[in-house]
Parts: sequence; structure tokens; C-alpha cells
Amino acid sequence: MKHTPPETKAAGGRGARFSQAMDPAAAALNASIDFDRRLLRDDVRGSQAHARMLAQVGLISEDDASTIARGLEEAAQEIADGLVALDPALEDIHMNLEHRLTQLVGEPGRRLHTARSRNDQVSTDLKLYTLRSIAALVADLDRTRLALVRKARTHAADLMPGYTHLQRAQAVTLGHHLMAYAEMLRRDRGRLLDAARRAAECPLGAGALAGSSLPVDRNATAHSLGFEAGPTHNSLDTVSDRDFAAEVAFSCALMLVHFSRLGEELVLWSTTEFGFVQLGEGHCSGSSLMPQKRNPDIAELLRAKPARVIGDVVALLTISKGITLAYNKDLQEAQEPLYDAIETAQLVLAVAPRLIADLTFNTARMHEAAQDPALGATDLAEFLVREAHVPFRRAHEIVGAFVRHAESRGVPLRDVPEAELSEIAPELTPAALGALAPAQAVAARTLTGGPAPSRVLAEVERLEQELVALGYEI
Repeated sequence: MKHTPPETKAAGGRGARFSQAMDPAAAALNASIDFDRRLLRDDVRGSQAHARMLAQVGLISEDDASTIARGLEEAAQEIADGLVALDPALEDIHMNLEHRLTQLVGEPGRRLHTARSRNDQVSTDLKLYTLRSIAALVADLDRTRLALVRKARTHAADLMPGYTHLQRAQAVTLGHHLMAYAEMLRRDRGRLLDAARRAAECPLGAGALAGSSLPVDRNATAHSLGFEAGPTHNSLDTVSDRDFAAEVAFSCALMLVHFSRLGEELVLWSTTEFGFVQLGEGHCSGSSLMPQKRNPDIAELLRAKPARVIGDVVALLTISKGITLAYNKDLQEAQEPLYDAIETAQLVLAVAPRLIADLTFNTARMHEAAQDPALGATDLAEFLVREAHVPFRRAHEIVGAFVRHAESRGVPLRDVPEAELSEIAPELTPAALGALAPAQAVAARTLTGGPAPSRVLAEVERLEQELVALGYEI
């Protein structure tokens, strides 16, 4: 007598193979529904594309494909609206969606998984999630770059000290300083787009590890889902690849490291000791005890957030380390670090442009700090090279001796008496001391990438043109 397996929920893919349910503690460890529900819309897209392909190659009917597509939309909407409870016994969002689909449409729903494994299905969903997340992150980065370039234009000529080792070094402009962060974000943008290009290969069709003997059309599925690089090239690698997750997490981590530098400078600059900037009230907190406090909590959180995303990168690399081909359940653990890295980056990018736009710089205080004559020491050395034809190493020695002499006298460089200049070096003249003027020194640094206001404005205009081409209003 022919045995017909009973209808089951396919309990996470266990199906009729097992006579007993999974141990409850094991099932709790095995389930991923608490975090992979983020993939709902991606699973719908991937499943609809798979159904269309199955119809195109004759494995299911066109009517079944249409029924599946409509049923997936209905099931997903019910799940999103909370009308259908997600069942942990089904392990993940993929089985929950398919189970509800089959409840809604019957037999066509049972045909959907033809020539597909959860291994290639999950990889596809993760890539779709990653690609749409990258697009959103890039747009948020561009909005942040827009906020920076607007501030940089306003402050292109405002003098401030530049620092190395957190010690005053040379005069620059605030606009130049702000554009440094725009450059960091430009690289961050490029890294995300590079990661997207490598992620743009479609896993569907790779099956559990060795594809399918059924006549699937992987190119059609890849095209339908917008994977610009087409299908992947090795089924074993496909189902075990999480490089794209590690790449994106790293890109987010490095981007947040850049924001941490901005956060640290805002914290430092907003102190009474510096007094260079005031954060908007909407981006500060108070104290439960001290009524006078205006704390830069948001900037401090910008400084702190990279720590968790760096941890996500380490987790992703460690999960992938040493696992054999092809799929292993270890890879389920790669999902949460990926989600956390992306969502933390999104959280930071949501506030960053608003924080920047709300900054008020104390340009008078910055200008005053930039008048420190010691900031012109390098410019004085270069004056001696340019005008007195002194070898640079000799000029460096002359100015070093000059600085030491001024410090021993307790006077600024510009106040050293003329009679004492020639005692230090005959090349030191009152005319040479004109190089110590910060505005003159900054204006002279017109090299590409330099801080001269004219050069800063040129870089501002370059970025503005790029943003206009992307559809932003300056």
C-alpha cells in the first residue's frame, strides 16, 4: 500500500524525515525568526522572481506563478500588519511566509520551492537586503556631505589653528577642516558602492550546494531581481559566501570611525577651554543634578558607536573562519552582526546632517587662536627657502633656534627685538617675520588640497557639482 506523508508545517525543513519534534531548547537555539523577519520583503521579491522563472521554463504554469505572486503579497502584508503570528516552530521568516502562502493558495504554494533550497534562498535574501541597505546608506551619506559642504562654504575663509598631536601646528581655515570630513565620507561612499558591485551576483539556482537537475534559468532570475553581475559562478561558494556581509559591516565600521573623529572634535571644541563651537539644543542633554549643564551627548555617542560595529566585523570574520564547504548553520549567526552594523550606521547617518546643520562656530575665538605666531614657524622656514635661498634643513634649524630664543625670553616670535634676530641667523630679518601672519600664510597655500580660501572654495564647488548631479539642491 502506498504511503502518503501527512501534511505538515515542514517544521523548518524537517518535514516527514523525522518522527519526533525538535527538542524545545534546541528549537529555540535553532530559530532565527526574531531577527530574520527583516528579510520579509526581500523573501517576497526573491520568491516571486523564482516563481516567474519556474513558469518560464515550464516547471509550473503561468497561472500558478501569478497565484503565487499574489499570495506572497497577501501573506507578507498579513505578517507585516501582525494579522498572522510568526511561528518559531517554523524557524525562520522563509518557512513562515511559505507556510502562510500555502494556507492561502493551496497547491501552487507547495510548488514554489521547486529547484530551490533555503541555502540559496537565504543568501539571495541577504544580498537583496544588503544591496537596498547600501543604497539607503549612500543616500544618507550624500545628505551628510551636503550639510558639510554648506558649512564649509560659509566658513571657507575663517581662520583657525590646525593641529597635530592635538598641539597647535599651522593655521588653516574652518572650511578646510570641514571638507576633510567630506573627503572621509567620499571614501566611505566609494567603499559601499564597491561592496555593492561585488554583492551583485545572484545566488538563486545554486540550491543546497550543487544546483538542480531541473531546467532552471539562473540568468533570468538574476536579471529579474536586478543583480547586475548575473548569477554566481560556483554553487559551493555561493551558499557558503558571506564576504558581502563582512565587507559591508567593515565599510560601516570605518565610516563610523570617521564620525567618531568628528564626534570627539565636537566634544573637545564645545568645552569652555576651547570654545570653538556650540551644539544646537536639540542635540544636547542636561544634567539631573547640575542645572547649568549643556552636555554634548549626541557627539559622544557618535564617538562611541563604532565600538559595537567593529565588534560586528570581528564576529562576521570569526564566524566565517575555518568552516568547510559548503553551507553550515554557523552562517545563520552572520545575520545579526550584519543587521546591527547596517542599522547602527543608519542611526548615526539619520542624525549626522541635522547635527552638522545645527552647529554654531565661534569664529572669533578660532581667529584669535589662529593668531598664535608659532603657527607661522613653518611658513617662516619656507620664506627663507624661497627668498633667501637657504636649504630647507638649514632653514628648519634657524627657525627652531628662533623659537627656542623667543621661549627663553618669554615673548611671542613676532616680538623678538630686531637686534637679536641677526644674532640667531643673518637671514632672519623684520621682512622675514611677515611670514608669521596667519592670513597671509594660509592664503599662500594654494596647492591642490591646500587650505587657501580660494582652494577650499574650489573643492566646495567640486563637491557641490557632484551633489547637484545626484539631484540635491545646494
